Amino acid sequence: MVMTLPFEVGVVVRDLELMERFYCDVLGCRAEHRSGVPESVGGPAGLGGELVVTWLRVPSGGCVKLILPRSAGVSERASALPARRPGLSYLTFHFDDIGPVVEALRAAGARPVSDPVVVLARGRRISFWVDPEGNAVELVDVRGGNPGQRRSN
Repeated sequence: MVMTLPFEVGVVVRDLELMERFYCDVLGCRAEHRSGVPESVGGPAGLGGELVVTWLRVPSGGCVKLILPRSAGVSERASALPARRPGLSYLTFHFDDIGPVVEALRAAGARPVSDPVVVLARGRRISFWVDPEGNAVELVDVRGGNPGQRRSN
């Protein structure tokens, strides 16, 4: 078995424009395509029916699909699920230096998940944030090997 394309992840959103700006302006993704998806596909996918999907290319490869259900109730059901449920927990983005991204996230109104905001773990710097709709985003770089920079806020 051979995979033929880079990995994709779908994120159901309430405000497509807000989330597209966040992932493009702050994390460097690039909007490639937006289209409607018919109920014949959205229904069997468990998303309630007709959808609008924007494909965002991640600079390092792969794709984030922002999915806006056209029918009410899908987002309500999703938001009623417990935050610590099994399943997708967070999106990870790897950078050469997360410092500027951390500052951009602050400026964009994202919320850090932990204090300190950046931690050292296994030779990497890691920072967890919540995007404008409450999805967790992890930033990772390999600058954690610098002994002079153990943690920062």
